[in-house]
Amino acid sequence: MIYLDNSATTKPCGACVDAMTELLTDVWGNPSSVHALGIEAEKRLKLARRQVAAALGAETERVFFTSGGTEADNWAIFGAAERLGKRGHHIVTTAVEHHAVLHPMKALEARGFAVTYLEPGADGFVSAEALAAALRPDTILVSVMMVNNETGAVMPIPEMIRLTRQKSPLALFHADAVQGFGKVPFRARTLGADLISVSSHKIHGAKGTGALYIRPGLTLPPLIHGGGQESNYRSGTENLPGIAGFGAACAAMDAQADIARMAGLRDLARQTLADVPGLVFLGKGDAPHIVNVSLPGLRSQGIINCLQDHGVYVSAGSACSRGHRSHVLEAMRLPTAVIDGSVRVSFSRENTPEDVAALREALLDAVKTLKG
Repeated sequence: MIYLDNSATTKPCGACVDAMTELLTDVWGNPSSVHALGIEAEKRLKLARRQVAAALGAETERVFFTSGGTEADNWAIFGAAERLGKRGHHIVTTAVEHHAVLHPMKALEARGFAVTYLEPGADGFVSAEALAAALRPDTILVSVMMVNNETGAVMPIPEMIRLTRQKSPLALFHADAVQGFGKVPFRARTLGADLISVSSHKIHGAKGTGALYIRPGLTLPPLIHGGGQESNYRSGTENLPGIAGFGAACAAMDAQADIARMAGLRDLARQTLADVPGLVFLGKGDAPHIVNVSLPGLRSQGIINCLQDHGVYVSAGSACSRGHRSHVLEAMRLPTAVIDGSVRVSFSRENTPEDVAALREALLDAVKTLKG
């Protein structure tokens, strides 16, 4: 099996599996309990928080665990709107965000908020100048993804944050870093964002766990009321096996080496696939792990099926939007035939140059088969 759908999810690494197994079999106490088993579980919770915070470059006490990136995005957006809604009702985001951001924005519009959706260029990139033109004195929130999950476009987050501080000083800045964490170097302490969302299963952790970074001094309304876990922000007994696996996956990362390896595979793919008949590359693709290609005139599902017959696994657009035409590629105003024939290839540190060679052969066969 040649797995090239790592933007959808990554294979849990050995350190993650070992940590989760231990928490499920040996350290299975409730971290809120005051006996020895509970105290040991609490120690593992604190360790995982330190591990995630270290990978994020964040203050340990400002990392709050969630069920994943979607929950972290929702919490950041709705929490910011509730906290600052009396100061203004204008929000800025982009038209190429993940639905975990776009759908909450639509819900806020139904409540009377005004949302500006920044349009990308033909390469999927949203410029800082576009944001500057949209910012207003009554803007209370800017939410922009760090890396687009379909095109690999890396957004100019530091410059966008600087402009937001200058033109809309009341606004909070939220960065969805689900595709950027471990792929684009940043440190939460110095990036300047107020809120940062990350997810475990994109970095070789397990599904069902994520985190929201909330900068020091900023408070949000509680997401879930109850027993007071996660500093009274998100009550409910913690998913400690998943959290421990998340921490272990963070500790196992070697971000500099991982980024270099993925970037090398990305560049090799661009070079190797260039001679596939009819193939075109889509998007800016400056993230190290994503290559979006299209075979205009063919259908994405047919391409995916042909590749799967060769044991090669890719996806069509976002794995969370199965069966729908990509809103990202539509926002880039690409021709319909290009959109309908697009597939996303995404690498992890576990992929090899041989995987790229196998992808090329599978694509050549797909062209031959589907074009008759």
